[in-house]
Amino acid sequence: MVSVIAIVAMDQARVIGHNNKLPWHLPEDFKRFSKLTSGHTVLMGKNTFWSLPEKYRPLPNRQNVVVSTTMQAASEITIEKSPVDYINKVKKGEVKIQGDKLWVIGGEQIYRATAALWDLVELTLVKGKHEGDTFFPEFEEDFKLIHQEAATDCSYLTYSRIITG
Repeated sequence: MVSVIAIVAMDQARVIGHNNKLPWHLPEDFKRFSKLTSGHTVLMGKNTFWSLPEKYRPLPNRQNVVVSTTMQAASEITIEKSPVDYINKVKKGEVKIQGDKLWVIGGEQIYRATAALWDLVELTLVKGKHEGDTFFPEFEEDFKLIHQEAATDCSYLTYSRIITG
């Protein structure tokens, strides 16, 4: 069974990006992101893909799936037109992925489109408020906090979907 997990760093105003870049620099969070997602599949939008530093594009030791209607497939990345259709195919076992976790890594449009399909949210809550033009959607009413860990400039929160009926 594949778990679909959104992973994101947001500030206290839900900002996740500004001008297609992260508004903060948290090396500890980059290491955590790499450790969690390594060996698995990452799903991202085209802008998120292009925002990655060139030496990390595509993200190493991960199957990179990019949602785009204009990009061409390449040997290192898979192109999908619909994030929801892709996730549904993965959940039904119609598409094989690397690892047993499908990490949704952004951006805002991909998060909004796929929120109903997440099993977990791995949230880095960055201290303070930053200038931004992309935001993480509200999700908390459908999830419960199951783990919390404090760090220097942020907190790491893990949320699990509340299963009803």
